[in-house]
Amino acid sequence: MILITGGAGYIGSHCVIEFLKNNLDVVVFDNFSKGHSKIIDKIKSKYDINFFKGDLRNKNDIDLIFRKYDIEAVVHFAGFSEVSASTVQPKMFYENNVLGTLNLLNSMVENKVLNIIFSSSAAVYGEAKYVPMDENHQLMPKNPYGKTKLIIENILDDYEIAYNLKSVKLRYFNVIGANYKENIGEWHDIETHLVPNILKSSLIDDYVFNIFGDDYETKDGTCIRDYVDVQDLVHAHYLAYKYLIKSNKSDIFNLGSGKEYSVKDVYNCVCKVLGYKIPFKINARRKGDPAILIADSSKARKVLNWSNETSLIESISNAYEWEKILKTF
Repeated sequence: MILITGGAGYIGSHCVIEFLKNNLDVVVFDNFSKGHSKIIDKIKSKYDINFFKGDLRNKNDIDLIFRKYDIEAVVHFAGFSEVSASTVQPKMFYENNVLGTLNLLNSMVENKVLNIIFSSSAAVYGEAKYVPMDENHQLMPKNPYGKTKLIIENILDDYEIAYNLKSVKLRYFNVIGANYKENIGEWHDIETHLVPNILKSSLIDDYVFNIFGDDYETKDGTCIRDYVDVQDLVHAHYLAYKYLIKSNKSDIFNLGSGKEYSVKDVYNCVCKVLGYKIPFKINARRKGDPAILIADSSKARKVLNWSNETSLIESISNAYEWEKILKTF
């Protein structure tokens, strides 16, 4: 049995589908603070899964899972991820992300479950000193969100030394796309991510897309990012699980496409999918946003035999189909 925390959220729900399609039994743990019960209902309508509503900040909740199920490994997504929110509410991020993870890890150790796949982030790197950024790039996160991810990575290292807990840390770059055929996709009550924000302007009257900063030292003044499709990303989690079980070795992998796209590049690609231009306005930079983040994912390709095959325009097209479905939820 695989425990997936945060399995009702965006990436977590896609990972649930990925593991189920690879004939693995799954139990999902979520408190619905960011995920959605309707997503779980949609998955349950097609697949046999176990679900437990609980909060990692309450250790008793997670202890119940390990008492009830024979857990082999954990895939840990649960946590807050909004960079800008972390700069104004750091307390919430440290309590939820770090303390919640400590409860999870302590329960794992107590129950002798010693394998975890951790959802980390490129935010641990901070400003790029060189691109593409490999796993040896210096770690200097610019915001509390990235700091929580780095703290957890360090905790995992210490828990391996002390308790033999093995981990694979997956550092994501920018995740986009959807598996609309399974009725899952990106769904945040306050949307902060680029592609869904542009798409929403096509579905909501008088909605204007906001570009945050056009004065970065980049080709067009807007931030440059590396976009990886969510379905490619969660396949890496399945490969990481197989690697961890087979090798019994901890490791770290970047997950990105290795391709550079500015905010304006993505905006133009969305307009191409829609067939018309979307209104936008320029705003001041957001706190904590690095100018450039581009992945070197060659290690994941070599060690995990991972590949990212979905093009940017295909990812955006899938996301658009999901946004249309989301209106009916």
